[in-house]
Amino acid sequence: MMRLASAVLLLVTTLGAAAQTFVVPPELWDRPRRGQAILEQPAIRQAVNACLAQPGSRLVVHHAAAQESLIAAEELRSWLVALAVEPGRISLRSGLKPGEPLRLEVVRD
Repeated sequence: MMRLASAVLLLVTTLGAAAQTFVVPPELWDRPRRGQAILEQPAIRQAVNACLAQPGSRLVVHHAAAQESLIAAEELRSWLVALAVEPGRISLRSGLKPGEPLRLEVVRD
């Protein structure tokens, strides 16, 4: 019985610490953007809400190494700051394959 309780506790702890990832639709970059359009994207809204609901968490914007992807990631970071996410809670990380859409990851420190 103790082994089962320990296993359940370990599973709950692991799931609670798992990062949440949200894919930013590439169509977002096909049209002019403004704050409302950014927040209307479910992935962005969910990522921002998840980050703001978890003190000590931060957002990582994953992007490809190509310049276009980096520019989109930097613009997204600017929009996130404008939408109340503290700049210190946002970081950019390259590593996606070319053509992959941006991803937002909520991680706990």
